[in-house]
Amino acid sequence: MRIILFGPPGSGKGTQAELLKDRLKLVHISTGDILREAVKLETPAGKKAEPFMNAGKLAPDELVNEMVADRFRRSDRPTDFMMDGYPRTLAQARFFDNVLRQQGQPLDAVIFLEVGNEECARRIIGRRVCPQCKRSYHIQDKPPHKPGVCDQDDAALIQRDDDKEETVRNRLKVYRETTIEIIPYYQERGLVRQVPGEGDIETIYKAIAKAIQ
Repeated sequence: MRIILFGPPGSGKGTQAELLKDRLKLVHISTGDILREAVKLETPAGKKAEPFMNAGKLAPDELVNEMVADRFRRSDRPTDFMMDGYPRTLAQARFFDNVLRQQGQPLDAVIFLEVGNEECARRIIGRRVCPQCKRSYHIQDKPPHKPGVCDQDDAALIQRDDDKEETVRNRLKVYRETTIEIIPYYQERGLVRQVPGEGDIETIYKAIAKAIQ
């Protein structure tokens, strides 16, 4: 099975991706994680991407495309996978189609999680992360036992720069302006499955599982 998990920042893609990975045994490919790791390691690609990420902007298509293409050129490229956070523009979608065509791996479905802007903003702005164990919390939905401190290692929780309100608002604006054009592109091929992204996590997962049966 080869799917794209699609939706605005804060729509719950990461949470649902973990469930799909564990239960359907899909390889989870997150370009956000790839980019953040590159920035942390100060790779050439990471240095190019960092200013865009800090400003809440999308990294240039050619930069993201090349990182994804590299993943699918490797000898350990996945045959059953889930894309999370890519493609984000029409140009990326077309490029990815060419990559998959070269590998003989057509897409099976595009899952579109529908969540409103204000709910997305609330979810992201309230997110806190442990800098040591990387455990994620939310000040309202999933607070630590002790405010501001990780339950596992007592490290002070941080808010990522791209989770701050001004950046989040800009990320959502960029998404609505650029990414939304992908939906008609995939709809023409009958690949889009629209799933409500608000509510209980397990209910959302079941709706996704039903949509891709």
